[in-house]
Amino acid sequence: MFTVYIIRSKKNGKYYIGHTSDITRRLHEHNSGLTYSTKNHVPWEIVFTREFKTKSMAQHIELKIKKMKSRVFIEKLINGQVDDTFFL
Repeated sequence: MFTVYIIRSKKNGKYYIGHTSDITRRLHEHNSGLTYSTKNHVPWEIVFTREFKTKSMAQHIELKIKKMKSRVFIEKLINGQVDDTFFL
C-alpha cells in the first residue's frame, strides 16, 4: 500500500503534500530536517492520509492535489468536504 499524505507545519501552518510506502518513517524524515523542502518549517503533523494499492495511483493523486494550487481546496480535503470521485 502507498499513502498520499498532507502534513501541516506547526510553526507556520504551511502544507506539504507527498506520497510514501511508510508514513511513520516519512514523518520522521520531515521532522528530523532530512527533507530539504520541509526542514525550515518543523515540526510537522499529519492532517490527511489516503491509501492506494499502487505507487502509480498514489503519485497520480498527489499530482492532482498539487495541481489544484489552492489552500482552500486542501483544507476542504482535510475536512472531508471533497467527494470521493476526486480520487478516481
